[in-house]
Amino acid sequence: MLDVVRSLRPDLDVRGCFLDLCAPRLSDVLRGPAIVVPLLLGKAYHARVDVPAAVAESRVPAVVSDVLGPDPRLESAALRRLSEAGVSFGDRSLGVVLAGAGSSHGPANEAVASVARRWARESGWAGVEAAFASIASPTVPSAIERLRAKGATRIAVASWFLAPGLLPDKVASLAGDAVVARPLGEDVEVAQLVLDRYDEALARQSVAA
Repeated sequence: MLDVVRSLRPDLDVRGCFLDLCAPRLSDVLRGPAIVVPLLLGKAYHARVDVPAAVAESRVPAVVSDVLGPDPRLESAALRRLSEAGVSFGDRSLGVVLAGAGSSHGPANEAVASVARRWARESGWAGVEAAFASIASPTVPSAIERLRAKGATRIAVASWFLAPGLLPDKVASLAGDAVVARPLGEDVEVAQLVLDRYDEALARQSVAA
């Protein structure tokens, strides 16, 4: 995704990093004044605690932007991924699971559930259920059972993840014979959203100065 961001704004020095598990870490790339844009879809623990703590630990003058969600462009990207997987609106035989990471922070899970409810009202599918890969419920298998009880004879799983990884792999493994859409990833609208969050944080920084 960062390659798309760079293509849209080649004048920016755009660097990717990670909080844990992978390199480079934020402390490895944060060497001077910067805007940190968390590539997170919701305001769960990483956004509320881990990212601000990592920035504070770096002792570098950096501003942390808002997370990416909620934003209609994320939903548009998720629906495009479903379309790429062969899913069409108005298919009454189809049930869709919107699968996210899951959090101990209830509002983060509710943000995913609210997208699922909106899709259920507007899509013409047999039903849409939110599901989570960890911590929260329902699980992907439970959501599939609910959709089959509503009359769905086919299942598709929409990804509420930015990139491939452990949790999207877990979702795919639990999805059985369902069609599984790719993560949001290399999407121009998502890349523009990242830049919008950058610009918003930069404007706040300028006002504060």
